[in-house]
Amino acid sequence: MSGTTTAGTTGAGTTVPEVMADLAALEDPRVRAVNERHGDDHGVNLGNLRALAKRLRTQQDLARELWATGDTAARLLSLLICRPKAFERDELDAMVRQARVPKVHDWLVNYVVKKSPHSEELRTAWWADPDPVVASAGWALTSERVRKSPEGLDLAGLLDVIEARMTEAPDRLQWAMNTCLAQIGIEHAELRTRALDIGKRLGVLEDYPTPPGCTSPFAPIWITEMVRRRHGT
Repeated sequence: MSGTTTAGTTGAGTTVPEVMADLAALEDPRVRAVNERHGDDHGVNLGNLRALAKRLRTQQDLARELWATGDTAARLLSLLICRPKAFERDELDAMVRQARVPKVHDWLVNYVVKKSPHSEELRTAWWADPDPVVASAGWALTSERVRKSPEGLDLAGLLDVIEARMTEAPDRLQWAMNTCLAQIGIEHAELRTRALDIGKRLGVLEDYPTPPGCTSPFAPIWITEMVRRRHGT
């Protein structure tokens, strides 16, 4: 049932079985086939998922119940209808350790944890975690601080860690560390030369396939292009 949304879910008081029925009606095998190539085991068009979330509106209790199902589409929906600031620190820690699907992990960090009053405490707890998926969440939060509030961060020390560990890091952690490397180079002119040098020497994501019109995630290209845009050169 691609391209449409069901009419049964209309807001507060909705039950988990009703929502799961809505999600099942939205399942599209073609969408699932595309998503599974990226490690995301669901077949719901994200536009339809957002439309369902808009009708449901914010429902924190329902969000928790949907997360508890373990179903990927239900978890994505839960992240759209929750109140990010309502989650306790330990609750978010447990959720990030459960979020093994890439899209769920990405939305959890970006839509929920970054808005949480516990984000800084979790960042410092996660970035060196032995679980690389959890560590990638810590690095994503660190990149956010590099961009928005770098005061108190040891940026040179972060570059030391990136230089020593990024090449051998598992894919998701490597991506997050590379993002931090690029953000340091983009945002901090005094460290730009070093960030560019690390990126060139390590060569991480140098051959990453990049669609026309998009910027390569290879840090030297990414840094150079974003600085160029800012200065209009």
